[in-house]
Amino acid sequence: MTEIHPVPTVLLVEDNPTDAELTLRAFKKHNLSNTVHWVKDGQEALDYLFCTGPYATRNGKDIPKVVLLDLKLPKVDGIEVLRAIRTHDQTKCMPVVVLTSSKEERDIVSAYDLGANSFITKPVEFDEFMEQVAQLGMYWVFLNHPPVQK
Repeated sequence: MTEIHPVPTVLLVEDNPTDAELTLRAFKKHNLSNTVHWVKDGQEALDYLFCTGPYATRNGKDIPKVVLLDLKLPKVDGIEVLRAIRTHDQTKCMPVVVLTSSKEERDIVSAYDLGANSFITKPVEFDEFMEQVAQLGMYWVFLNHPPVQK
């Protein structure tokens, strides 16, 4: 019998294992952990979203409800990932939340110019980080209603 895995509703694009683990822990605390797929660099995010490379057999119609996107990523940076998301018909309306340590104005402007739905600077303090991530997950997974992708 084939095991059925739920379609992830959150794509976490994060190269820092500590930040990723904290994010996953916050989601687990609020019963959202089974809805997260974590990728560790920008190229892996693109492969996942566009069903290429190691994700070539993934069903391209199963797209996340939201992408939590770090900007400072290896291989392909977050700005380029966001640009690719917004230029493809299947992903152009997908909500993207930039979740990064950057506070640079040029990063904020670039992200919004490319259609980011939100820009959040990661809090340094543990409890605040956990609370913000949990609130993000609850809002984007349960409250937000993006358009149906074609």
